[in-house]
Amino acid sequence: MASPRLLVIEGNSPQTTAEHVAAGGIPASQGYSDLLRELLPGAIVDICFPGDPGATLPPGEALEGYDGIAITGSALHIYNGGSEVMRQVDLVRTALASGTPIFGSCWGLQVIAVAAGGSVRRNPQGREIGFARGIRLTEAGRKHPMYVGKLDVFNAPTVHLDEVETLPPGATVLASNAMSAVQAAEIRTNGSTAWGVQYHPEYPLRELAAIVRRIGTRLIGEGFFADEKDMIHFAQDLDALDRNPACKRLSWRHGISKNVLDRKLRVSEVANWIEFQVLPTRVKRGRG
Repeated sequence: MASPRLLVIEGNSPQTTAEHVAAGGIPASQGYSDLLRELLPGAIVDICFPGDPGATLPPGEALEGYDGIAITGSALHIYNGGSEVMRQVDLVRTALASGTPIFGSCWGLQVIAVAAGGSVRRNPQGREIGFARGIRLTEAGRKHPMYVGKLDVFNAPTVHLDEVETLPPGATVLASNAMSAVQAAEIRTNGSTAWGVQYHPEYPLRELAAIVRRIGTRLIGEGFFADEKDMIHFAQDLDALDRNPACKRLSWRHGISKNVLDRKLRVSEVANWIEFQVLPTRVKRGRG
């Protein structure tokens, strides 16, 4: 029997990826790939880079050869347009026509929504950074397989300035909070089913720390931190809590709940996608 094959679409440009690595992080696609291989042992995970002008992107028939496609976050903004954005929209539109299950985090949800006919805007409430608080499942979300084992109300790692403004036809809102009406959605189109979340179940706290360091100047300007020292201390606390999730002092100080600190709970949306979307599709296609 052939090994499961998954594709990760890197949402960032090469410049942003280099800046993130310089801030102590790892490429978003690498982190996603590592998680997928852990959740689905033996899987072969390929990565494509549509934010890179020189990248070769897989055609539709190649996308049908995958058992699942995951899309990372990104520092890009869909409403700014440009080739590095439109290459991704076009690629995801092709993916939606392939019938292969898709999962998107943050930018991934946004690009899926736009590729299927929805729209994205800058969030009028501003940025959501660090942790999305009080994400509440809708009635549909409470019954949805993506949220098996999840609490009805939870927090999650997040960093986003944009949000889905209008969902496309065939979409169902699965979760919301005070910052964004669409914190999660299922989008069905062209025979494909895509699950997307506005937050980042795949992010360990150390990746949030790297993002805070990378965009710290903007965060100070937006009022999240008093100065650079304040920002650095927060990033250091996240790094320390990543190393020791049982540290009550830091989890209490920053209001970080078990939903985030318990890794199995945090990544359950991705694990459920594999169980309820990737593996059944693999069987239907005669691969497993």
